[in-house]
Amino acid sequence: MNILEDLKLQYKLGGIAHRLIYWNVGFFLISLVFFYNFQGGSFNFPSWLALKTDPNPFIYSPWTLLTYAFFHDGLLHLFFNMIILNFSSRLFLTFFTQKQFLGLYFLSAVFAGIVFITSYYFLNISSGIVGASAAIMAILVAATTYQPLMNLRLMFIGNVKLWHVTAVILILDLMQFRLGNTGGHISHLAGAFFGFVFIQLLKNGTDLSKMVTAVVDFFTNLFKKSNKTPFKKVHKNYQPPVKERATLKIITKDKAQQQIDEILDKISQSGYDSLSKEEKEFLFKTGK
Repeated sequence: MNILEDLKLQYKLGGIAHRLIYWNVGFFLISLVFFYNFQGGSFNFPSWLALKTDPNPFIYSPWTLLTYAFFHDGLLHLFFNMIILNFSSRLFLTFFTQKQFLGLYFLSAVFAGIVFITSYYFLNISSGIVGASAAIMAILVAATTYQPLMNLRLMFIGNVKLWHVTAVILILDLMQFRLGNTGGHISHLAGAFFGFVFIQLLKNGTDLSKMVTAVVDFFTNLFKKSNKTPFKKVHKNYQPPVKERATLKIITKDKAQQQIDEILDKISQSGYDSLSKEEKEFLFKTGK
């Protein structure tokens, strides 16, 4: 099985967090081709992708409240964001569902974007931002708000509480507030605030992620292919298949499903890389 098929299988089995990482990396590669100035050594994102504070571009491109959270202005920016996204998603998905994860990611990005635009409007500053940092901060703070005393073991440091890690990241953001990228830090803190509010509302029975789930389900059902089968004429002299064949077919299907379940259990315990070449090929063929 080649590398492309391996990546496809990881994308399929990895869950929403892995898919978001794939999307962010994919959009970064696209932006390198179309928006990177190799002479100047910087990105020049158009106003219909990056979130701008100027009224005119934003009015005509309101979707930038979401698209900005999938683009990054440098390899290090992308790398560190994806590291923290992978870390925080594992914590969040320990307690909550994938739909809640996706809902929080989208809603926090929109909220942080609105806070950024509003604050720069009152400061009378024209600027723009890209990056998933605000949404990632929301996920990290949400997990911390729900389980602040969770024990983590960090390399070279040892055992620490989850709230210690989150507090250090927030303090570093506050310390850099006036050193540069003020808009980015404003959005980070706004995302962190939204993550806190999201969990508090969830504890009181209000799940904000249901709004995103409803929208996603609507478009999924809209473009879903119909499963209806065409009418087939049945003749009176039709003879049903013998029971032995039907039983044999069910047993074969159960064995295949049992093998899939065993492989998925192996992935959950030891990770995808623990699979043999034959197991990966079997999963890829059955997933087609």
